[in-house]
Amino acid sequence: MGLLARVRKEWFIIGIVVVILSAKLQPSFGVRGGPLKPEITIAYVAVSLIFFNSGLSLKTEELTSALLHVRLHLFVQSFTLVFFPLAMWLLLRVLGLTSIDQWLLRGLQTVSCMPPPVSSAVILTKAVGGNEAAAIFNSAFGSFLGIVVTPVLLLIFLGSSSSVPFSSIFSQLFMTVVVPLVLGQVCRRFLKEFLERKKPPFSAVSSAVLLMIIYTTFCDTFSNPNIELDPTSLLLVVLIIFSIQLSFMLLTFTFSTRAGSGFSPADTVAIIFCSTHKSLTLGIPMLKIVFEGYEHLSLISVPLLIYHPAQILLGSVLVPTIRSWMTTQQKVVKTQPPLQPI
Repeated sequence: MGLLARVRKEWFIIGIVVVILSAKLQPSFGVRGGPLKPEITIAYVAVSLIFFNSGLSLKTEELTSALLHVRLHLFVQSFTLVFFPLAMWLLLRVLGLTSIDQWLLRGLQTVSCMPPPVSSAVILTKAVGGNEAAAIFNSAFGSFLGIVVTPVLLLIFLGSSSSVPFSSIFSQLFMTVVVPLVLGQVCRRFLKEFLERKKPPFSAVSSAVLLMIIYTTFCDTFSNPNIELDPTSLLLVVLIIFSIQLSFMLLTFTFSTRAGSGFSPADTVAIIFCSTHKSLTLGIPMLKIVFEGYEHLSLISVPLLIYHPAQILLGSVLVPTIRSWMTTQQKVVKTQPPLQPI
């Protein structure tokens, strides 16, 4: 394979490296209030475009089928909003005995309380060829569920007691997730023949938008002057985050592929990403609301700022491996002879 062909094949991973370096060199361009206006272009336009694109590309019958996959939805939501916070709480009981900055450890707990993201899990599931409809449903449903559950979890595990304006967050989610998805489905009804004939590059469009989100995320990280960290604690937190993600991805893979689970290989892909990913788009605003006036808010926010790009980087690196596994499993299922009646 020539260099140009390799670049075309791996353009998304190369793009991730480029946007991170760009954010490091010129973070002021993509920060809140900067020329790119991410508080509008990312929070509203980019996320809306991703879900409009998903609605336009997704067959309605597949989405309808996903709504009825109750076992999958229950697995994902229970893992991300019940098991994840409890497992992190137990882990932090041990890590609290170390010299790692205690506010960073509290930040790890806040990460565990966050709902699934409204973009990255869907895009990575689509990139692999997994059950995109299930990923969309769980991302959207988990985000709405998180509006109520996440503040309660933060109260339980961290003891904050601020009120959260549920109505404003709910309306933003409705406008950026539900409305674009419905509009995409409506447009598909009128453009179905054209879309099936031309086959537009839906995946490439979503990936390009995700690069924008990654860029603004790192711009915020690199431009925050209030973040003063012990380098050793920061390095340990980064290693802990990657270890948690890998461990939980392996755990969800093991449970969803065991005999009698009832999940297809495509379902497993959606489960892996939706169960282990956490939302920065919802998380940071929610932290600012719940911990308003908190002296150590910036330190508490650091693990979430790390977790979000880390989950995208790790997921992107694993896409070829997971796609290869899913393709192999689907071939095995197709070649298995039908069961003979007794």
